[in-house]
Amino acid sequence: MATVHLRIGDLVWGKLGRYPPWPGKVVSPPKDLKKPRGKKCHFVKFFGTEDHAWIKVEQLKPYHPHKEEMIKINKGKRFQQAVDAVEDFLKKAKGKEQNSDGKGDSKGKKTPSKPLKILEEDDEDLSALKDPSEKPVKDDPHFHHFLLSQSEKPASSMEPISKRLKIIEEDTGSTSIQAADSTAINGSITPTDKRIGFLGLGLMGSGIVSNLLKMGHVVTVWNRTAEKCDLFIQEGARLGRTPAEVVSMCDITFSCVSDPKAARDLVLGPSGVLQGIRPGKCYVEMSTVDPETITELSQVITSRGGRFLEAPVAGSQQLSNEGMLVILAAGDRTVYEDCSSCFQAMGKTSFFLGEAGNAARMMLILNMVQGSFMATIAEGLTLAQATGQSQQTFLDILCQGQMASTFVDQKCQNILQGNFKPDYYLKHIQKDLRLAISMGDMANHPTPMAAAANEVYKRAKALDQSDNDMSAVYRAYIH
Repeated sequence: MATVHLRIGDLVWGKLGRYPPWPGKVVSPPKDLKKPRGKKCHFVKFFGTEDHAWIKVEQLKPYHPHKEEMIKINKGKRFQQAVDAVEDFLKKAKGKEQNSDGKGDSKGKKTPSKPLKILEEDDEDLSALKDPSEKPVKDDPHFHHFLLSQSEKPASSMEPISKRLKIIEEDTGSTSIQAADSTAINGSITPTDKRIGFLGLGLMGSGIVSNLLKMGHVVTVWNRTAEKCDLFIQEGARLGRTPAEVVSMCDITFSCVSDPKAARDLVLGPSGVLQGIRPGKCYVEMSTVDPETITELSQVITSRGGRFLEAPVAGSQQLSNEGMLVILAAGDRTVYEDCSSCFQAMGKTSFFLGEAGNAARMMLILNMVQGSFMATIAEGLTLAQATGQSQQTFLDILCQGQMASTFVDQKCQNILQGNFKPDYYLKHIQKDLRLAISMGDMANHPTPMAAAANEVYKRAKALDQSDNDMSAVYRAYIH
């Protein structure tokens, strides 16, 4: 969005994180609420939800010039309710103007707005949500304020660590725009003082490293293709010549590579991770691999006195860039806790799932479902075409029903536009399906739907679609 010049009271479209532009009004922030450092932004109250947030100026558009454009691209019921709330506001404002011109009996009295109360340290359940530099604003029934989560730790193995921007809200029946991307409030994370290493700068790794650097972490990078490191060196990263050197220089080293073979080679190969492991060094495997690979890597790392955590991520390149991944972790719980600020920088939520191998299992199940779903959607689109139905109408109907989601909308629109730029490689989702099927075989559990989807992806690979997005599975049905 282009930068605009706005004043208090202006109606706008504000975009926060991965959520669509939403109608709002520029308002004055509470006196005790500090403006985010280093960011030119406005405090916006959103219509229909009564939520408030700081929005960067480049993520704001004037309301009236862009109204028709926004209505065309956003069709949801809650969105329409928000637009209706804007129109009601404009009608009331017009009525007040007429009364002020002597056409009504208004005496100029203003309805007092509800005060925005300040949370104190002893307020219930909020002791972990304070930022030392700010006083958070208390939630009244019509105000949801983003608060900083500095030190939350899960009470059970399945409980998520919240993203650093936490929404505190009462049960009012309204739905918040609960976006909280990694750039929403500058300085909202206190980065660990541990030295961070990162191996692998592919689609996912690049976004992760960028967010680690933005949030103030000290990062040393390595990639098999060294040229990919240049951009991050310019952003402040340090360069490691080999995986072993990175591990020896850093306290916690993350890796994110393509498959089990690449993960093993990185650890066990020449100048690999294992050569740099010393007692106390932490190694975090973020690649989506099978549980057996995780068990092997965990054993060799810990045999050298190292500490091991697996932490594959659910998401895409876009979500990686936005710091909105979901991290699934398992292994050494103390490493998980040491990685807290890193996980907050790269993701919106992280889960600790117990012993090493559990995260790999959960990740393969999730990707099995996603891959099978994508193949089914592609099958539906092509069947619609084959039977003389409009593919766009099929998508419009789909996006108004129970299966409506950003994933469905984006993937289908890209298919209809012939845009298969990779957000998640087709070859990787096929690999995940293959590993999930194998995991099912070992557990003596049937996976016929995944097996059928896997065959379609294999055909797409044979059609040279490996390096395109997973949505290119569509082409397996039309060739």
